[in-house]
Amino acid sequence: ALQIEQNNMLLAFDVGNSNTVLGVFKDGVLLTNWRIETDTRKSADEYGMLLKQLFDYEKIDMSEIDDMIISTVVPSVLFTLQHMAVKYFGKQAIVVASGVKTGLIVKYDNPKQVGADRIVNAVAAIHKYGGPLIIIDLGTATTFCAITDKGEYLGGTIAPGLKISSEALFEKTSKLPKVEIEEPGKTICRNTVESMQSGLVYGHMGICDYIVRKMKKEMQEYVGDKKITVVATGGFSALIDSGVGCIDYVDKLLTLEGLEIIYQKNKKTPRHNCPKTGESVNE
Repeated sequence: ALQIEQNNMLLAFDVGNSNTVLGVFKDGVLLTNWRIETDTRKSADEYGMLLKQLFDYEKIDMSEIDDMIISTVVPSVLFTLQHMAVKYFGKQAIVVASGVKTGLIVKYDNPKQVGADRIVNAVAAIHKYGGPLIIIDLGTATTFCAITDKGEYLGGTIAPGLKISSEALFEKTSKLPKVEIEEPGKTICRNTVESMQSGLVYGHMGICDYIVRKMKKEMQEYVGDKKITVVATGGFSALIDSGVGCIDYVDKLLTLEGLEIIYQKNKKTPRHNCPKTGESVNE
């Protein structure tokens, strides 16, 4: 548990392309979390009313929230949430963006191009599991990130996620139907739905196995023979983990926990230090 100021309540937003995960932390401990659809059409008032319902259900008073932090890969939602934060919570939200302290040394050609969610995942994974690491985020897109034991974000791979792949098959072909994304149990399938499920799910498992294997080889240049821990997060992480051997940990709340750690780093008086990190150069 983090040793932090008592009775501190933080509301954290992880805004993805399909879903937004939000959580309430008290003294660094996650009290509750919700997953809602990301809707670019919602107004600040609609988000405010939705949050009031969620808070009321969990018997949490909105006035107890001391701070807010937002990570988003959907820029159009950011202004809406910032406006909502001021109107309904009276807070200026911290936004994970250029200039925010993360403790990562980002080796991307242009560090500003790295998605906020990938940075937040890396911060959390280093804190929880140490390095070196490969992080797989199985969401709308499937991303693979390589991090050294020195907190260096080396880069990674971006692939179409399961949902995008499924929608592409449906939209770009005349006869293929929409299917539920689930494991059919076999690859020699005798109907169209199971055939598509097999291709989507087992194909994605193959992608994960191959990219992790190749990434581990490339990382030897930076980390030598040190064991590389593979952490999976995102909505489809448990499904893919069930059929591959390359994943060490499934951690669906990784991004929320990363937001809490970054929040602590960006307070005027940080109250704890993340191991294996220095000053952020994520400009």
